[in-house]
Amino acid sequence: MKILVRAPNWIGDSILAVPAIQSLFQGDPETEIWVAAKRWVKDLFLSYPFIKGVILLPDRSDLNSLRRTARELKESGFQAGLMLTNSFGSALPFAWARIPNRWGYAADGRRALLTRSVRRPAPEAPIHQVRYYLNLISGLGLEASEPVLSFPLDQQEIQEAEELLSAEGISSRTPLVLLNPGGYFGSAKRWPTARFSALASLFQERMQAQVVIVGSKNETSLARDIAKPLTSSPVILAGRTSLRQLAAVIHTADLCITNDSGPMHLANALGTPVLAIFGPTDPEATAPFQEPSAYLHKPPACWPCAYRDCPFDHRCMESISPEEVFAVSQRWLA
Repeated sequence: MKILVRAPNWIGDSILAVPAIQSLFQGDPETEIWVAAKRWVKDLFLSYPFIKGVILLPDRSDLNSLRRTARELKESGFQAGLMLTNSFGSALPFAWARIPNRWGYAADGRRALLTRSVRRPAPEAPIHQVRYYLNLISGLGLEASEPVLSFPLDQQEIQEAEELLSAEGISSRTPLVLLNPGGYFGSAKRWPTARFSALASLFQERMQAQVVIVGSKNETSLARDIAKPLTSSPVILAGRTSLRQLAAVIHTADLCITNDSGPMHLANALGTPVLAIFGPTDPEATAPFQEPSAYLHKPPACWPCAYRDCPFDHRCMESISPEEVFAVSQRWLA
């Protein structure tokens, strides 16, 4: 069977969805699996051996774009489509392309667009997002594999990352700590830059560790704000790497300290120790899924919330001190 999987729209969710995609292959190794993905996540799926190829989805989701996508999918001859997204709009091209078998959660009023639908887990009992995707697989009557996150890199990608870091003066003989201060969702999920600065100073002064700050182009100013008060300038790679280059840099690190974000899950899939700082979101659903990892979370009375920017005093993040984060990190760097 030739199956098209509609990938989630965000980096972290896409990483967490891979065990569900792999389950399709393990259930029938003759299955030809393709992934339909947005531009900013498509490179995540390029090196998994069980994924045949990637179909690029348009950035916009207007009706004309959805129709063009449907025409492309119809010409590709898929026999089944698995939607790991929940929206009505993401299911439309699969229905318009007349893919015979269309599977997904019954969400957003799209049940009529699906040939087989699964009831979503009750929101009162949150489960990890990895399990959420696997529950869809088992709900369809397919076998869900035991989940293990991974992200394959080739040796050239790793070597190029090592060369990039070396050119920035980073030595392989000294501990390397990555800081990921961003978070696309909004400032509510971001630990304050002053806390990241204080933490970087602790690593530099007490451990003589090398600090590298990563992130997207839009997060360059965050990185500069963190670096400004430090007596020893960290290396700023924010805005200077592609998604796969970022993955290769994370692979070389001894520790990644991050907000709840896509790079957090990428580090976890790569096996790099990751320490996550949680604020308004629920770690039961989105914490790093596997070892080596840990998270810090001090939920206040107003937790949880869905604000992109905290309208109060950001106490969920402000209550976590640099000293606490530094202390937890010692399990991997001591």
